[in-house]
Amino acid sequence: MSKKIDVVVIGGGYAGVMAANRLTQRDDVAVTVINPRSAFVPRLRLHQLVGGTHDAVVDYTEVLAEGVRLVVDSVTRIDAAGRSVTLAEGRTVGYDYLVYAVGSGSAGSRVPGVDEFAYPIATLEAAQRLRSVLYDTPMTAAVTVVGGGPTGIETAAELAERGRAVTLVCGGVVGPYLHPRARRTARKYLAKLGITVLEGPDAAVTAVTRDAVELGDGRTLASRVTIWATGFGVPDLAVTSGLSTDATGRLRTDETLTSVDDERIVAAGDSAAPSDLPFRMSAYAAGCLGAHAADTVLNRIAGERPAPIDLSFPAMCISFGRGAGIFQLGHKDDTAMPLYFSGLAGKKLKEFSCAASVEHLVNEARKPGSHHWPKDGKHRPQLLREQRGGAPVAAEPAV
Repeated sequence: MSKKIDVVVIGGGYAGVMAANRLTQRDDVAVTVINPRSAFVPRLRLHQLVGGTHDAVVDYTEVLAEGVRLVVDSVTRIDAAGRSVTLAEGRTVGYDYLVYAVGSGSAGSRVPGVDEFAYPIATLEAAQRLRSVLYDTPMTAAVTVVGGGPTGIETAAELAERGRAVTLVCGGVVGPYLHPRARRTARKYLAKLGITVLEGPDAAVTAVTRDAVELGDGRTLASRVTIWATGFGVPDLAVTSGLSTDATGRLRTDETLTSVDDERIVAAGDSAAPSDLPFRMSAYAAGCLGAHAADTVLNRIAGERPAPIDLSFPAMCISFGRGAGIFQLGHKDDTAMPLYFSGLAGKKLKEFSCAASVEHLVNEARKPGSHHWPKDGKHRPQLLREQRGGAPVAAEPAV
C-alpha cells in the first residue's frame, strides 16, 4: 500500500474545518487538525454566550468529516525545512503540506489599564470568564462596552436587552461599515434598548481603571465591568517560526494563499495576508479562504497550477439582541450599499447567516468539494491597488 500524503491543519475554526473537510476529496490524503480545544467554537455566537442565550460550542463530530483526525493541543513551532510542527506537549507531527489557519483573537492594547481591568471577548475562554463575572455582578451596575464594530454593538445589545445599564464607547462612529442610512437605524435600535452611545474622537478611551473608564475629552465614566471589543490580532506562531508575516503577524502569501517562503505551506482565514492585503476578518471569509486553501493544496498534489483567490463580500449583518437586526447589503468590493434589511427581517437574516456558517461546514464534511461562494471575477491585486485608499479592511471578525 502506498503511503498517504499527510496534510496538517493548524486551527479548528471556520477556515481550518472547511479546509480539512474539503481535503478529504482525495482518498490518498490523510488530514490532521490540531486545535487547542476539543469543541468547535462558532465565534459569531460569543456575544450570545456572554448574554446567556447560547453556549457557543459545537461538537467536532458534527462539523468534521469522518476520517479527519483531531489532535487537541497547541502548536508552538513550525519547522518548514523539516516539514514538522512541535506541539505544546513536546512531540512533533510531520506533514507533506501544512494549512495555517490559526485564526485571530484579542490583541494587546497600549491603553493603560486594559490588560489589568478590561474583559476581552474574542475567544471562548474570554467570553466564558466574562459571563461568570457578569453573573456575580448586580444588574444595576454600570457596564461599558468599548468598540463600535459588530462585536461591540452585539454584546452591548445582548446585555441591555437583559436589563443591564450599558454604555457603548465607539471612539469613532458606531457601525463604521454600515451605510449612513443603516447607521441611523442602528442608533435607533440601540436607543430603544436604553444603551448610551458615545461616538467621535473625543470618546476614545485613554485609560481603564477597576471601576471607571477615562475618555479623551477628560470625562470619567463609572464602569463596574468594562468589556474590550476592539483591537483584534493574530497569534505569533508564524513570526516565532521565522516565516514572513505582515506588520500584524499574518502569514504573507501570494494570491493562491501559498506562503511566500514555502509552497508546502498554505494559509487561510484571519491569519492570512495574501499580497499583504488581507481580507476583512469574518466567518464568511474564513470559510471561503479555507476552501480555497484546500483547493490550492489539492492542485499542488495533482501537479496542477493553483488559481488565485476570487472572493466578493455580498453583505454584513449585526444583531441588536434577539428581536432585531440589520442585514447590510454590500458591493462586491466590500463597501456598503444604501440597501439593507432591518427589524424582524434583519434579525432572521442574521440568524440564518450564523446558522449557515456552521451548516456550510457540515455540508462540506458530507460532500467535500461542494462549497461555493460569491466571486467578483476580477484580479484582486489590481482591484485593490485601484481602491487601496478606499476599500475598508475591518479589524474584527464579523459576518
